[in-house]
Amino acid sequence: MTLMHTCFTVEITGKVAHVQMSRPDELNTMTAAFWEEWPAIVRSLSARGDVRVIVLSSTGRHFSAGMDLSVFTSGALSPAGEPGRVNMNRVLQVRHLQDSISSPERARVAVLAAIQGGCIGGAVDMVTACDLRYASSDAYFVVHETNIGMTADVGTLQRLPGIVGDGVAREMVLTGRPMSADRACEVGLVNAVFADHDALIAGVLEIAHEIAGKSPLVTWGNKESLIYARDHGVADSLQQIATWQSGALQPGDLTESLAAQAQKRPPVYADLDPEPGALPGA
Repeated sequence: MTLMHTCFTVEITGKVAHVQMSRPDELNTMTAAFWEEWPAIVRSLSARGDVRVIVLSSTGRHFSAGMDLSVFTSGALSPAGEPGRVNMNRVLQVRHLQDSISSPERARVAVLAAIQGGCIGGAVDMVTACDLRYASSDAYFVVHETNIGMTADVGTLQRLPGIVGDGVAREMVLTGRPMSADRACEVGLVNAVFADHDALIAGVLEIAHEIAGKSPLVTWGNKESLIYARDHGVADSLQQIATWQSGALQPGDLTESLAAQAQKRPPVYADLDPEPGALPGA
């Protein structure tokens, strides 16, 4: 099943949805349509219940060159009007972009990013909101906002230190220098480096199908708890997982896991229920 969008294509195979940025000639820059389509796609796939993993990849030489120049030149960043009202509306605009970037964290499913070539500016924000990141050997990462006279404002500064450590994050942000794929793997920004784009896609899809074989309720619980623990202390996080388990820890998946082990077969877990209001097959 393949769905076409302005900036993305979506192909669903089994329990895995492969979402590809599809504007290679334009270096997959983040246009106005991008900011609307990406969260809508993630929400729709997460809501279905039968998709368990999303793989985000791209096409062409570069993963993404970041924010499209049209966003900067459209006048949206410097509208005319009474300064107080204009400035507060800009807050809403930034929050809208932040919400778009944060959509993978809100998904019930795992979101994996497969990165080739340049991952620049807003693309770094995008991939740091994903659960796992992988790269081809030609990939590089740049917090490019520093190089064009602005402070990154849609997620990199908030998520990157927790992924690579404070010192490495500060160096990336304050210098605006590119980080190679090998260095990114060394510091934990990516989990593995593949020889080329084809090997990257094949390898990440293989990992995605492995995750899709796990209980989707467990994957959802793992995500919720890891993100909560990142943003809260140990005591609060232990209370959160205790509350989660009070509802989610039921015998069905445990029983199936033990039966599958005894019978030496892969376990078969039920899909999540569709979210309220989800469109079948959307």
